[in-house]
Amino acid sequence: MTVDLLDWPSIAADDFSCPEAVPAPRIADELSTMLVSPDPAIRDDYAYTAAARWIREGRLDAVLETLGDSATGRFTHPEIQARTFAPLVLCSVLTRGASVPGLVPEEAAERWYAGFSAWYPAEEDTRGWDDSLGWLHAVAHGADAAAAFAKALPHRRTELLELCARRMTAPQADYRYTQLEDARLARALTRILLSPGLTSEQATGWLTVVAQALHGGGPGPVPVWAFNTFATLQSLHLHVIRGITDGGAPPHAEAVAAEVTDLLRLPCYWLA
Repeated sequence: MTVDLLDWPSIAADDFSCPEAVPAPRIADELSTMLVSPDPAIRDDYAYTAAARWIREGRLDAVLETLGDSATGRFTHPEIQARTFAPLVLCSVLTRGASVPGLVPEEAAERWYAGFSAWYPAEEDTRGWDDSLGWLHAVAHGADAAAAFAKALPHRRTELLELCARRMTAPQADYRYTQLEDARLARALTRILLSPGLTSEQATGWLTVVAQALHGGGPGPVPVWAFNTFATLQSLHLHVIRGITDGGAPPHAEAVAAEVTDLLRLPCYWLA
């Protein structure tokens, strides 16, 4: 016996009012299936929009861990759109968990982190947009998830800073950031740097990963990964000095900015 799918056009037309009569496990299963779809209207306009709202509103608290496990499983999916929407769902789940203590067990967050940290720096398809698939945004979506993991697992903060550094310096990159990926990475890094208790050494130590990647660069065209790295560093400098609206400037902003400026002098030797 088959079960009729939910009437998503009607749900969207009703401003995504959650269908109260439908059991949460069924909603979770249907959302997880739709979040794999190559059709951006199904995946993004319907499934992700509904998931983000209903998770935020607490409508899916009963299946939150199921949604997180399902999303983590998609990091090894063969299709790019399935992989790149997984961190968005995890971001929503972790954010909801942060607002309700005890809702997301730490062991579940650790399980999701293991899958995320293996995928994020290794993803080879980092296009922001595809004319057929719509938004993909592996770098930006992963950055959002990294910031959410820093709140859920504060002991992972320095690892997450290094993870973002490995993402921006990934040598396999063949896509130049054109959809503000550098800004999304900078915002995530700033949010992690805003975490209470980080020492100055912890706030700047992750930049060693960037320095080591850039070491030995010489004359000639700038590789794509280096271009992306320099773009992210410039954006990060602006973010830590100016601060962000929902947190201000990090405690060690001046130290981070000084280290970033030293790295930016590699291509821009004229900086004062």
